[in-house]
Amino acid sequence: MSKIATREAYGKALAKLALENEKVVALDADLAGSTKTSEMKKVTPERHFDFGIAEANMMDAAVGFALNGKIPYASTFAVFAAGRAWDQVRNSVAYTNANVKICATHAGLTVGEDGATHQANEDIALMRAIPNMTVIQPCDGIETEACIRAIADYQGPCYVRMGRFAVENINDNPDYKFEIGKGVVIHEGTSPVLFVATGLMVQEALGAIDLLKEKGVDPTLINIHTIKPLDKELILKYAAASNLVVSLEEHTVIGGLGSAVAETLVAECPRRQLFIGVNDVFGESGTPKQLLDKYGLSSGKIAERVLAALK
Repeated sequence: MSKIATREAYGKALAKLALENEKVVALDADLAGSTKTSEMKKVTPERHFDFGIAEANMMDAAVGFALNGKIPYASTFAVFAAGRAWDQVRNSVAYTNANVKICATHAGLTVGEDGATHQANEDIALMRAIPNMTVIQPCDGIETEACIRAIADYQGPCYVRMGRFAVENINDNPDYKFEIGKGVVIHEGTSPVLFVATGLMVQEALGAIDLLKEKGVDPTLINIHTIKPLDKELILKYAAASNLVVSLEEHTVIGGLGSAVAETLVAECPRRQLFIGVNDVFGESGTPKQLLDKYGLSSGKIAERVLAALK
């Protein structure tokens, strides 16, 4: 399988979209080379705007573009988009229900050596709590391109979470379809264990399934690219046939995908749940693979925790 970082796929998709849709504009905060909006700047420089290290200003400007009929894609690192500019995202973007697409890169532990200050492990929780905000995290390059195209036609604010680390393209089958708010069943298992994963944890979940099969455990895997609104119907359908539901996210276990799944299950289909994510701690500097393993998010660590839970 080919590998590409979702931020790289974002840049390529945005450049293509800009050539097709003259309403699309890109806003960046002195990070175009890293967020890859520079790809759009190459083809439509007149619709690429760099605001410097002024994320709050960028978000307010994005609202102005949206109110004038443009489709602004506002990009910076996730720790700045969801953190530094949270007030503007809440009060200027979401409160007015402006048609702003916040495309945040470098999310989660796999920012790697940049360390805890730049590892946004809380951004899903912050964005999920804001009314009117749609929250999406594509799992690979193919899904990223589909997402970037889909949000252009979707009316209302969106937060798209992307990573720095290259991931495998797992949605390279002709039947794949991206739809905002709809999960994707990646693997139909034979054991009463359900994996609900998002982002790069989808590929780690697939690796864990291969390891678990050797032990006679074959979980079903759902890719939840849209965390808000959550595909409750799909999760409840598969949870009903499971006795263990495992949420997997490169994000704190507080307020993210696992919390959203738990809120759904406790109300309509109570099940034992295992939360795999960052356990209320800050990250540290290291390679992405080292960090995934240390914080229990690698395929091997996932398999170990599931087996322990099933004893």
